[in-house]
Amino acid sequence: MKLRRIVLALALGAIAALSSNTLPSLLAQDKPQSSDVASDPILRALTAELSRSQMQLKIDNIGPPFYIEYRIFDVDQFQAGAAFGALQEQSRSRLRLLRATVRIGNYKVDSFYGPGIGISDVVPIDNDELALRHDIWMATDQAYKRAGEALSSKQSLLNQLSVDQPVDDFAPAKAVQSFGAPAKLEISDPSKWTKMLESATAVYKQDPQIQSMTANLAFIAVTSYFVNTEGTTTRQGSIHYRITLSASEQAADGMRLDRTPAYSTSRIEELPTPEQLQADSIKLLDNMKKLREAPIVDEEYRGPVLFSNDAANDTIMALIVPNTLGRKPAPGRPARTTGAFASSYKARVLPDFISIVDDPTLDSFAGHSLAGSYKVDDEGVPVAPVTLVNNGQLVNFLIGRQPIRDLPTSNGHGRAGGNGTTGPAPGNFFVRAAKTSSVDDLKKQMIDICRDRGLPYGYFVETLGGPLAPRVLYRVWVKDGHEEMVRGAIFNELDTRALRSDLLAAGNDPLVSNRAGIPFTSVISPSLLIDDLEVKRADNSNEKLPDYPAPALSSERN
Repeated sequence: MKLRRIVLALALGAIAALSSNTLPSLLAQDKPQSSDVASDPILRALTAELSRSQMQLKIDNIGPPFYIEYRIFDVDQFQAGAAFGALQEQSRSRLRLLRATVRIGNYKVDSFYGPGIGISDVVPIDNDELALRHDIWMATDQAYKRAGEALSSKQSLLNQLSVDQPVDDFAPAKAVQSFGAPAKLEISDPSKWTKMLESATAVYKQDPQIQSMTANLAFIAVTSYFVNTEGTTTRQGSIHYRITLSASEQAADGMRLDRTPAYSTSRIEELPTPEQLQADSIKLLDNMKKLREAPIVDEEYRGPVLFSNDAANDTIMALIVPNTLGRKPAPGRPARTTGAFASSYKARVLPDFISIVDDPTLDSFAGHSLAGSYKVDDEGVPVAPVTLVNNGQLVNFLIGRQPIRDLPTSNGHGRAGGNGTTGPAPGNFFVRAAKTSSVDDLKKQMIDICRDRGLPYGYFVETLGGPLAPRVLYRVWVKDGHEEMVRGAIFNELDTRALRSDLLAAGNDPLVSNRAGIPFTSVISPSLLIDDLEVKRADNSNEKLPDYPAPALSSERN
């Protein structure tokens, strides 16, 4: 059951308005099936049950559905993990996940609320069409009944609020037929990968103070099948590969220190070779040693901070991405959307030299694959590039088929998440600067600012951990420009206001960061120089060190 929950979380999403109360007659029964549908048993089962549901789904005390959709994720996953040079786990799993959604009411006010958001279920992994259809039938029946309950509750709430609903609940979309090849996970020799993890973690023997040394991989292939009563039928596949190294230790004062470098790609050839991973593991040990021996940050600092492209990616993902998602507020709420940018439409949210474009149509950038690529979103809407921030001004939100004020139609960003429901999510999120500098020039600019303000040093952030706390941080000294690693820092007031008011410059080094989690996304950002930020010592109580040393690094028994 635990494995099933993990795969479910990875796969669902790693997985003129019509107001008629009758379904549009656009199903397979009304026109010949395409050869793609006819040759695919999953699409045949989905379209057959969709046709049956259109004709037969009706209960006297529940209104007829005006819209039905089915989505199946076919998931193939290979996972492995090693620690201290030994294999801990290895598994290959296969799962098919169904999501059935039934909407009653109409596009203006529908039942997608509370219990009416749909049903998820596991369906057979073989191609027994009758078995698939039985599961689809039962899920549809449950989704329909829950939709009836949800619409009744929603209408009661709207009557109590006595407010007009200015924005429709659901946006119509044109029928789409799109058939990509199913995704196939080709792992011909699993031992190659497990030995690679074992060797990478065996380097812990070079440093007896390392308390944890692990390596994990997750390779996942997902084929998504989608049909709805508007006439859309799609099939598309994606494959994602991820390897993560992790090391943990304590400094002499008990401070916990962690590093988790990762490699995430959509092309297996972009993963490190065994020799490269081994070298990176040794480098990780060296960095951990430097980190535990580094001094603690000073108690107070306010001044310029330079974020590497890696640290900038995490900052953008945490502060900007969530606030560009157009989420319809709860019934009765007058806001356009939720989040820090809810009242910032057509206002400045970043400096005027920064623009942001989300473009899932691209599958690579600067020779690196992009995990957030797709052609049709999980609500059956084709994707196109969306400019979100133009010269610092917020001009759009990412939205699916749930409209928000001023944005009545989807822009192809309705994507399935870990809970099985769809909502707005990014694809390939590009931060673009109209003026850029090299990282060396950004450091010189930071030093000049520090010199003008009488500061002895500035800060350079190499990597971040959660929640936006620097894991690897350097003091860059004004006197000679040398860098000194420090530890134990946190940022104060690192938020959207700091990016809007104090973001001073950007690098010419955009980095692709393919993000883990469902849906798969990519953030591409250059280094960023923030003019004024507070860095202070973390107020954390340190842990006690182990009471006795680690086992001897030999085969002798004591």
